[in-house]
Amino acid sequence: MEKKRILFLCTGNAARSQMAEGLARGLYGDKLEVVSAGSKPAGWVHPLAVRALGEIGIDARGQTSKSADQFIDQPLDVVVTVCDSAAKDCPTWPGAKRIEHWPIEDPSWGDDDPATRYDRFIERRDELRRRIEELVATL
Repeated sequence: MEKKRILFLCTGNAARSQMAEGLARGLYGDKLEVVSAGSKPAGWVHPLAVRALGEIGIDARGQTSKSADQFIDQPLDVVVTVCDSAAKDCPTWPGAKRIEHWPIEDPSWGDDDPATRYDRFIERRDELRRRIEELVATL
């Protein structure tokens, strides 16, 4: 069976789409070919996103922030926008068989309390994991 190709897209490609890429590859690498990108890439991956994945055994240290432009002409089974801004920036995707929008809150934003900041990344990671499991069940 040929692997399904999925692109996770957010604005900066620093946190949500990076966590989705790591989760999907780590959990379903035998079934999926996964990439992530940003409509306006930040150029870096948030260290708390890397830490949140590492906590469950997924090594995202080698992931990089990439531009969505490099994937625009590639065939994809699913494009998933994980933020409203990316959905607005990229409402259509020429090479995608299916487009989904998941309005995931940005864990980088919120009270800058060191005691709760990391918790937002854990919450988003767990939400993404649940949604990815549901997505894979439909492929």
